[in-house]
Amino acid sequence: MNDWNIQSRASVCAACGRPFADRQPLHTLLFDEPPTLRRLDVCQNCWQDQFSDGARQRKGFVSYWQGLFEAPPPPADPIQRETAETLLRKLIEQNDPRHAPAGYILAVMLERKRVLKVKEQIVHDGRRVFIYEQPKTGDIFTITDPELRLDQLEAVQRDVAALLEQGLNPPAPAAVPENQPIAPS
Repeated sequence: MNDWNIQSRASVCAACGRPFADRQPLHTLLFDEPPTLRRLDVCQNCWQDQFSDGARQRKGFVSYWQGLFEAPPPPADPIQRETAETLLRKLIEQNDPRHAPAGYILAVMLERKRVLKVKEQIVHDGRRVFIYEQPKTGDIFTITDPELRLDQLEAVQRDVAALLEQGLNPPAPAAVPENQPIAPS
């Protein structure tokens, strides 16, 4: 059994070095150069100028085909993901006590990534309060320790993951039209 490792299609012509345009015709030659096979992708002009005469006699290559170059689609993120810092800023702005544990976890994450630095730790009303600074901007974040127990950590981690993936205002579930009955489950 042969184990062939053929490189993927090139994004530039191997002969002239010009990038292929989307839907541009290209010619591919496969050369047997033990211990591997070498792929050569060339544009239409270089094919006609340099390779088409030898193609009739199959000089030096074992296979040939032609096709169209398909430009890869631009990377798209279908889910608008929040960055940890942006999400933390929004949580602090909303000042919703339900999200205090998630804000604390985000601050600790950002501290570990060295995005935030603890400037001071104080005790206010019997609770620890961390004063964080974002060194690049000089912004100050005040985060109260929610005194999480180990049995609460998993739920808070899920909450943080959901907030990072969906943001603070997740899309509403699709509503069932009033005229349609709901099927029994």
